[in-house]
Amino acid sequence: MTDQKIDRDKVAKEFGEAVNMTPAAIEKWLETKDSKSVGWPKDGSQESVGHHSGRRIVQIKRKKKTDLTEDDYVHMRKVVGYVHRHLAQGGPDEDREHSAWRYSLMNWGHDPLKK
Repeated sequence: MTDQKIDRDKVAKEFGEAVNMTPAAIEKWLETKDSKSVGWPKDGSQESVGHHSGRRIVQIKRKKKTDLTEDDYVHMRKVVGYVHRHLAQGGPDEDREHSAWRYSLMNWGHDPLKK
């Protein structure tokens, strides 16, 4: 956590725009082999950072706004940053649908192919 005060309304808005998958869609995705095939394990765990984040995103999206904690807002800001950075990379020119770039973003709740 930082000493800076978080603008909760701004973070919530940006999070809502960055996470374009429903909690149910994220949960279903996280159970796939493709989801588990990307990312780096954290602290010797077998679960990648992005996969863990996806589970946390589901929890956050299922909470009432009044029940969100400061830690939730910190994570929401982290998600927004991750999604924006990876979208800026542009992804692969070919087979975007089956790319590690897309799979990683989907672990963070964003499907770049979703219209």
